[in-house]
Formats: sequence, C-alpha cells, structure tokens
Amino acid sequence: MNKKISGFIELARLDKPIGVYLLLWPSLLGLLLAGFEVGSLNFKNFIIVILGSVLVRSCGCVINDISDFKIDKLVTRTVGRPLATGSITIFEAWVFFIVLGSLSVALLVFTNTLTLKISLFFALLIMVYPLTKRFFPAPQFVLGITFGSGSLIAYSLQSDIFSFSLVILYLGIVSWIIGFDTLYAMEDKEDDIKININSTAILWGDNAAKYAQILHLVFFASLLIIAMLNKFSFYFIFVFIGHIVVYFYQKILIKKLRFLQAFKVNNWIGIIAVSGFLFEFFQLA
Repeated sequence: MNKKISGFIELARLDKPIGVYLLLWPSLLGLLLAGFEVGSLNFKNFIIVILGSVLVRSCGCVINDISDFKIDKLVTRTVGRPLATGSITIFEAWVFFIVLGSLSVALLVFTNTLTLKISLFFALLIMVYPLTKRFFPAPQFVLGITFGSGSLIAYSLQSDIFSFSLVILYLGIVSWIIGFDTLYAMEDKEDDIKININSTAILWGDNAAKYAQILHLVFFASLLIIAMLNKFSFYFIFVFIGHIVVYFYQKILIKKLRFLQAFKVNNWIGIIAVSGFLFEFFQLA
C-alpha cells in the first residue's frame, strides 16, 4: 500500500476501529430507543448512523493529532503517529480534515432540521476537545458530553420529541465514556504528567480505576432504568448479567495493570447493550 495512503488511514485511526465501535454503539442505542418508542425504524437511518460514526470518529482523530502533534512526539504510545513522524504534513492533515468534515456535513443533507442543529453544535465541541487537555483538569468529561451526543443525534433521526428515557440513556453513556476513557488515559499517565497534559487518570490519582469502574456501573444502571420505564421483556436481564461478567473481567485486567486491554473490552459492553435493545425492538415488532 502507498505509504501516503497508509499514513492517512493511520491518521484517521481506520486501522484501529475500536474507536469507531465505541462511537457507534451509543449512537445505535439512541436510534433503537427511538425506534422502540415510536414503533418503527427507518433502515436509511442505520446507514446514516454507521457512516456518521466513521466520519465523526475520523474527524475527531485528525483534529486531535493536528492539535497534539508536538506533544505526540513526547509520548511513548503516540510517537509513531503520522504527524509526529512527519509522514503526513500539517497542511495535508488540514486538507484531509476538511474533506472528512465536508463529507460529514453532506451526510446531514439526508437528515432533518433537528438532527442538523444538534450535529453542528456538537461538531464545535469536537473541535474544542483536544485543547481542553491543556487547561481543564478533567477533559474526559468534555469527551463524554461530546461523543455521547451520538445517542441524541441518532434518536433525533427517528423522533423530534426527546423522552425521559433518552435523558437517562445520554447521562449513562456520558458516564460510560468518561469511565472507559479514564482507563485509556491511564496508559499515558506517566508521560502526561511530564508534559503537563490533564486527564481524570491524573486528577483522580490512585482512585482513577475505581472511579472508572463505578462510572461503568452507572451506565449499566441507566440501561436497567430504561428497561423498567419501557417495560422491556424479562430477557433483558441477560444484558445486565453479560455486563457484570465483562465488568469483573475488566477488573482482573486492571489489577494486572493492563489498562489498554481493560479499555478495549468496552467493545463487548457496547455489543451486549445494542444486542439487548435490538432484541426488544424485534419483540415489539
């Protein structure tokens, strides 16, 4: 593969799809919740959510690396990134970002006015997020609020009236994202301290892993509340059981200081949650 093309793929993290998945699952939860509440789902919206997740994640990675390219040269995990090595120039990265952003905006043509407004508002936060690591002690909160918006955006594709269940879902997802990104930040903790980059992994010190897992439990609880509010079937209890199994596996990984692996198991948390919501929707149908 051409080295330049390979560099753009790495810049957008398309070679590491875990980030796309962790943006996609919350978005699908929002879409499926709306489908359950209104009693139908438009297949077109599934395509929009999937493409949107890939594009938004890619945009977020590119603007993050543009903002952090000098810092990335000093961090062990990121020293090999395209901008840090110089295989992609800053100018090329900006052009790539504009292309990805344009495609994201073009996708919004197939949505509605409410979705457009919500998307553009949170797009501004995506631009701001990389900077918060320099002056805000808990940037993971900004990340959670920003990328948790996928649930709101996807829901708005199906319904223009936000339910109480959606509020619960959004708060649960924000908690989940703060939790798993704290685990991710623990991988870079020592380097971040040296170069004065903020994170909840540093802010919470020795309690960071414990707080991160508590935030995972908040997400699990939010799904149970939604299940009760919407009278989901008894089978939804298997979602909770599955999450608890993953939770304890994650706990083992944390004890072994395998924080990156503990972060990655969140993909299974998302798969289990979406599978549960899909089952409930088809039960309704």
